[in-house]
Amino acid sequence: MVGQNQTFAEGASINRPPLFTGENYPFWKVRIQIFLESVDRGIWDAVVNGAFVPVNVVNDVQEPKPFSQWTSDKNRRAQYDVKARNIISSALSLDEFYRISVCTSAKDMWEILCVTHEGTDNVKRACKNSLIQEYEMFRMQQGETIYDVQKRFTHIVNHLTGLGKAFDTDELNIKILKSLNRTWQPKVTAITKSQNLATMTMVTLFGKLREHELELGRLNEEEDIGRKKNIAFKAEVVKGKKQKEEEDSNDDENLSLMIKKFTKFMKAKGKNQFKNNKKDNQGSSSNFKCYGCGESRHVKVDFPNSKKSEEKKGRKFFKKKAYIAWEDNASSSSNSRNSKNEEANLCLMANHGDSDSEVNSTCYDNDYDDL
Repeated sequence: MVGQNQTFAEGASINRPPLFTGENYPFWKVRIQIFLESVDRGIWDAVVNGAFVPVNVVNDVQEPKPFSQWTSDKNRRAQYDVKARNIISSALSLDEFYRISVCTSAKDMWEILCVTHEGTDNVKRACKNSLIQEYEMFRMQQGETIYDVQKRFTHIVNHLTGLGKAFDTDELNIKILKSLNRTWQPKVTAITKSQNLATMTMVTLFGKLREHELELGRLNEEEDIGRKKNIAFKAEVVKGKKQKEEEDSNDDENLSLMIKKFTKFMKAKGKNQFKNNKKDNQGSSSNFKCYGCGESRHVKVDFPNSKKSEEKKGRKFFKKKAYIAWEDNASSSSNSRNSKNEEANLCLMANHGDSDSEVNSTCYDNDYDDL
């Protein structure tokens, strides 16, 4: 990561060569080649083919020409190697510079760096076989975007190309389409039928796939928004139902509690009323007075010397309670009195279970005796 950051930092200037720290050599190799050619193509030619040295031929033997005999053109061509060595040594870190410090030509520097970081022919062959296997097994991974696919695929292809592997355009395009997962099959079919894969570049193919990916992303976002709205609506409905059920249960509890309290109140009120009536009856029993003898605690019908009382006791007419009501309308009897609107009412209550009895009468003594 440090080497990559430094490489990109140096790449910001077109006047300084990219720095190589020993990492990511394929990337630096391409960058330094572009930089050397941008300065002068003769410089890159000196790196590939070696330095130009003017010579003199004496008796079919080549001897280096003295510098004083160099022409301006030969001096310019020989200067390419010097410039190449200057650029390469300026682009290396201290450890890498020690590898090529003893070299006398740019070609020797380049070869040492290639062998050190790419290996010999056997190492290159092994690396190439490994990359070919990775290329054949290349597949789109789960959750990977088209940009990530393009990055990995291009990295493998560039490495193989640097190691001498050649690819056809249609071969690369077919490999890209076959590496996509099942969700991309409709788009793969459409591209295969509508486009000429032999002439379409790899960049154009990835551009079409990226366009389709953006459209799918937009549709997925709309579906997610709709799904979230449905979930929120369902949550509100469920929440409303729960609140309504809680309110209903609270109403039922309040109603049952109110009924329970009302029932308890009525029971307590009935008991109190019964006790009060009982006390009133017990207290009023001592106020009864006999019209026969004038004594209390009995009535005339229970008078011991009364024959009528003995007869009525024998009949068991007053076993527990008796209620007698008598109404007489003067207009219905012609033999009683001459008044037309006269009414007489009599109410009598007797209780033989207790020693006390109650008698309420609104009649005269003669009427009571007749009854």
